[in-house]
Amino acid sequence: MTDPHWLFGDQLGPHFLPSDPDVPVVMIEALSVLRRRRFHRAKAHLVLSAMRHRAAELGDRVRYVRAETYRDGLREAVGDSPVTAHHPTSYAALRLVRSLDRVTVLPARGFLVPQDAFRAWADGHDGRQLRQENFYRWVRREHDLLMDGDGPAGGRWNHDHDNREPPPKGERTLGAPAPYRPREDEIDEEVRHDLDRWEREGAVRFVGRDGPRGFPASRREALAALRRFVEHRLAGFGPHEDAMLAQDPVMSHSLLSSSLNLGLLDPAECVERAEAAWRAGQAPVHSVEGFVRQIAGWREYVWQLYWYFGEDYRHRNALRHHEPLPDWFLELDADAVHARCLATTLAQVRDTGYTHHIPRLMLLGSHALQRGWDPEAVTDWFHRCFVDGYDWVMVPNVVGMSQYADGGRMTTKPYTSGGAYVNRMSDLCGGCAYRPTERTGERACPFTAGYWAFLHRHRARLEHNPRMAQPVRGLDRLTDLQEVLREDRERRDAPP
Repeated sequence: MTDPHWLFGDQLGPHFLPSDPDVPVVMIEALSVLRRRRFHRAKAHLVLSAMRHRAAELGDRVRYVRAETYRDGLREAVGDSPVTAHHPTSYAALRLVRSLDRVTVLPARGFLVPQDAFRAWADGHDGRQLRQENFYRWVRREHDLLMDGDGPAGGRWNHDHDNREPPPKGERTLGAPAPYRPREDEIDEEVRHDLDRWEREGAVRFVGRDGPRGFPASRREALAALRRFVEHRLAGFGPHEDAMLAQDPVMSHSLLSSSLNLGLLDPAECVERAEAAWRAGQAPVHSVEGFVRQIAGWREYVWQLYWYFGEDYRHRNALRHHEPLPDWFLELDADAVHARCLATTLAQVRDTGYTHHIPRLMLLGSHALQRGWDPEAVTDWFHRCFVDGYDWVMVPNVVGMSQYADGGRMTTKPYTSGGAYVNRMSDLCGGCAYRPTERTGERACPFTAGYWAFLHRHRARLEHNPRMAQPVRGLDRLTDLQEVLREDRERRDAPP
């Protein structure tokens, strides 16, 4: 008899199943995972709902076990019999399966590039200048993705210049067709009942709000979401992908990251459908390229760097930031925050477990960087509080890009800004208690003041960075710098 195959909770698509339909499948719902971290309630709901939907689809083929730990569940499911499993998505899970002699680890799935192929590419670049743009072009060539012969479709590899428009002036929404939203069913009702019971019993604690479920929990729902994005939203995605609107938190974004990271969608089918839309004249090349770059470029790059940089990468702290995360941030207490941009974004995370990549990087991450919060704690927060957050996702994204804690190994500069950027790329400064142009006083924007305080604090490191030298020299033109620094210290522990 063929050994059973163990499916993890983020390996739920058909591409993770053995090709032989007679191979039995094991799935384990381990309560210890929810005990270890205080996850967002909507994230816990989504993952459990997705696992239980998959089990219902597999029917008699699956042995679905609810246990305290994975070890307990595997023992209950198969005893001491051998099993196979595809390469897990975290170091902790990989240690677990390697500690079990009876588990045969198969190659990873759900990504475009095999890990050994990336390692060969990276080693060929001496493992130092592993810039995303170089990797992205290599992936495009290797997979003949959005190419015209030997060159990029549309004549350029990167259409980022066309995809940085601010939001339309005077408009409260982008006016894009609504994204796909699923309908809850009896499985969601059961999940919510279990989560309520576990909380009452004190078994687990959550943060944030739950429901209604806003993201796909089955292959059918994920395909519907992909189809709606490509047919109705992809064409308008590119130009405003970096913009923010208070009343339009999703704009034209795909909302497919949670489905990809649960394994419900394969990245190849996503980028191939987008390219087909361009070739059919249904979407402009700059929008399609922007979407392809998010998946075949950035998502793939982050996955590969997580493994290439090694497990100790999560502990990097080049800027020596050690401030603890404040309670208002940990509790997603948007009502305690006066800065409209942060309050709006934190409320989105509290209510849905999601906000798109620019509020994550240029509001939440930028504020944490300016305040000098511990990057490992910031990484954990992003992992717990986002429905699409997994260890492999957040370690490079937060340690490397958002918090610059690796000192530039992943990105060429820290990603932070003053209030002028927020004002230009959003409508979030209107009606705010603060003014983006003011550095001191009661109306001083926390991002504007925080930006200059950050540059001053790290001047010795950043003044030699070609991309930061000019902003750092701007410190010399500030006649009120000492006042900025004094007020920044006084406000450090208070909600902005």
